Amino acid sequence: MRDEDAGLGAAKDRTKDRRERRFFLGGHPMDAERLGAGLHIVATPIGNLCDITLRALATLAAADVIACEDTRVTRKLLDRYGIDTPLTPYHEHNAAAARPKLLRRLADGAAIALVSDAGTPLVSDPGFKLVRAVQDAGHSVTALPGASATLAALTVAGLPTDQFFFAGFLPPKETARRARIAELARIPATLVFFESGPRLAATLADLADGLGNREAAICRELTKIHEEIRRGDLAALAQNAGDSETRGEIVVVVAPPAAEEQPSAGDTDALLRQALARVSLKDAVGEVAVATGISRRELYQRALVLSKEQSVGTNDGAPR
Repeated sequence: MRDEDAGLGAAKDRTKDRRERRFFLGGHPMDAERLGAGLHIVATPIGNLCDITLRALATLAAADVIACEDTRVTRKLLDRYGIDTPLTPYHEHNAAAARPKLLRRLADGAAIALVSDAGTPLVSDPGFKLVRAVQDAGHSVTALPGASATLAALTVAGLPTDQFFFAGFLPPKETARRARIAELARIPATLVFFESGPRLAATLADLADGLGNREAAICRELTKIHEEIRRGDLAALAQNAGDSETRGEIVVVVAPPAAEEQPSAGDTDALLRQALARVSLKDAVGEVAVATGISRRELYQRALVLSKEQSVGTNDGAPR
């Protein structure tokens, strides 16, 4: 069996591997040169299987094993190009158990390719911890750039691209989602979100309430047959969300705040309090500095005061 843990059970001695390391283009076989040992991070198509680079195909064909989120999804890509490299699952549910196995293979001199179901690995997937562990162990890490839903959405949204902030998925619960949007409101950059169809209407409504009536674009099923780009202000997009198709992968792009929108002292304090409730003082200062453009030194002094106030408020009358 080529998939699942069979990939990690392949012979350690690469000289004994008789598998044909090749891929096919238009029915023509293309030999792939052997890879150097290490972890190779390979971007894969976000929808259209033609959006794969020649270097990515050669790497996937030459690797000893491919670590992927869902072996069924990656198998479709490999079958399209006649690649028979073994697959092994690596995703958020098995990462802790799978990482040591991959590290052992690297220690034996293996070349491992890491892919996500779609797009560039490490963007909203657990690849970061694997890359860190591989680097800490002294092994090579190589990036093979390619498709990215974030960049594809930015290029078609018609919004400023000189500065952008990738915010990933917003929290699913309304209270947490609104709090997160408030933290992002002052970032002087275009905002990029991932979202699922069932939550799109609620997210758009909260974005309109929390960010004001900014321009935005909803990019659905990018590079696929039913690709759709809807542009408008957040209020209009939220109002019409219930009438629109929500199946498929969705990226929401939102324009930056107007240049004249400067955070007041009250706004800054609110952002600091929200951040202090979640992270350390140092990280809170860093987050708010990015969001407001205010110097870290100034924010640090204010955060110290607020942190002490919150500490006093928590301890007053609290049971021991």
